[in-house]
Amino acid sequence: MDDTTLRLRSHKRVSGYPVQDQEAAANPRPHVIAQLGQSLDGRIATTSGESKYINGPHALDHLHALRASVDAVVVGVGTVCADDPLLTVRRIAGVSPARVVIDPSGRVDPNARCFAEDGVRRLVVRRRSVCAPLPAGVDLVEMDDGPAFDPCAILESLVQQGFRRILVEGGPTTLSAFLEADLVDQLHVFVSPVILGAGRIGLSRKACDTLAHALRPKAQVHVFADGDVLFRCDLRESARGAGSRDAPSPVEANPPDEQHVSSRALRAAG
Repeated sequence: MDDTTLRLRSHKRVSGYPVQDQEAAANPRPHVIAQLGQSLDGRIATTSGESKYINGPHALDHLHALRASVDAVVVGVGTVCADDPLLTVRRIAGVSPARVVIDPSGRVDPNARCFAEDGVRRLVVRRRSVCAPLPAGVDLVEMDDGPAFDPCAILESLVQQGFRRILVEGGPTTLSAFLEADLVDQLHVFVSPVILGAGRIGLSRKACDTLAHALRPKAQVHVFADGDVLFRCDLRESARGAGSRDAPSPVEANPPDEQHVSSRALRAAG
């Protein structure tokens, strides 16, 4: 068995791929996974915007395994404009999920690669008043006009589209908004042993005045051969207000049974 086969089998195990049908049947709420790849000092891109590739091949394998495990992958328009991602499953055997772009102001390029016709659903979430053109076959999810989108309202709209397992892949504004709104069940963070010194921060949330108010999720840690480290965090089992590192031992994440939702705004920057 070659190294690639071993690597991909490992990522199927770590990501939870493939999804079990009984999980969706037993869980009345949508399950949201967020993923982020960053440097040792918490950067997702250099000051010039270069980001390919901070993390190594194991991180890419894992990302594609996550895509194969969900119904829809969600990105903000900023990610599409900056990286022009395909958002498909290519590095493992699996089915590509629906592709969703959050684009409040209608600034996405209709020729973006994620809109390529390949038999998979493609959707754009934007304000009702926006009239920018979209490629043929792309579904439109309209939101009420306003300076910001409520991540909870976006999630509800995606559930109405039939999506029960959702991967929030980027960018940092979108991911942080879903995290701050307490809508993320699992957070997968890949950290690569590289120090950029400056650049774009990958994740942010409301600042804590004390460590007692820090978000301390239960986590599994996986170290890969290329030095990348995966933190697989269960945000439904966060130890809030612990004030110390005397937390329970990391455990494997289980399907969600409860999800607290608070309204936060997803800014138009996407």
